[in-house]
Amino acid sequence: MKIAILGAGRMGAWLTEELCWHHDVMVYDSDLSKLKYFIKVHRALAIEEFRDFKPELCINCVPLGYTLDAFDKVLPYVPETCAISDIASVKTGFKEYYQASGRPFVSSHPMFGPTLANIRDLREESAIIISESSPEGIAFFREFYSGLNIRIFEYSFEEHDKTVAYSLATPFASSMVFAACMKKQHAPGTNFKRHLSVAKGLLSEDDRLLTEIMFNPYTIRQLELINSKLAYLTHIIRQKDYEEMKKFLDSLRANIGE
Repeated sequence: MKIAILGAGRMGAWLTEELCWHHDVMVYDSDLSKLKYFIKVHRALAIEEFRDFKPELCINCVPLGYTLDAFDKVLPYVPETCAISDIASVKTGFKEYYQASGRPFVSSHPMFGPTLANIRDLREESAIIISESSPEGIAFFREFYSGLNIRIFEYSFEEHDKTVAYSLATPFASSMVFAACMKKQHAPGTNFKRHLSVAKGLLSEDDRLLTEIMFNPYTIRQLELINSKLAYLTHIIRQKDYEEMKKFLDSLRANIGE
């Protein structure tokens, strides 16, 4: 298959490197320096080069928040029959955009990032494919993800964003609060160092990505739940209520399957 990839950031580069071994791939990024290390790939110096390449699938990997604008820029240069695709972490507005485009589409979300994941072994990682996508698109990404031993789930656009609010926004918020309360530790414990490592990994991500995930319409519900649990814990600590603390800790163990 002839595949055009728009955006050569971390995920775009990962997709390019994985797909080029079995497909004819052309990649473009406005920062041309990101293209210099690719092999077995057509490197487009301008988005207009997609016109002569004539891709059958165009995967949009630009930073979240710019994705729909990037589609508007690239669509004039790909065939009408070319399926369009995204890997965005939040899908707000995507369903309506795809429906208005009249093109076949497939939306998916690898639930990991090359920064923290072991990209040589993705057996413990997951990916979501949007169930409203075209059957051909679903089949393509099912084959691609399963070939990397990634666990696959199919959700609607709405179900995806609800899942992301729980599985991404909740730990992101926890790491942000940890970092906000950060002060230098001369003798950090093991747990502290682990939390610090996670926070550093999170804050190495693109600001726009972090912002858009936290601005997911369903995130606020998760933050309200976090606030209520913190208020409950604060009450227990103020009262020094050993019995209530035991109940609280037991509920936490049950929540995480211990």
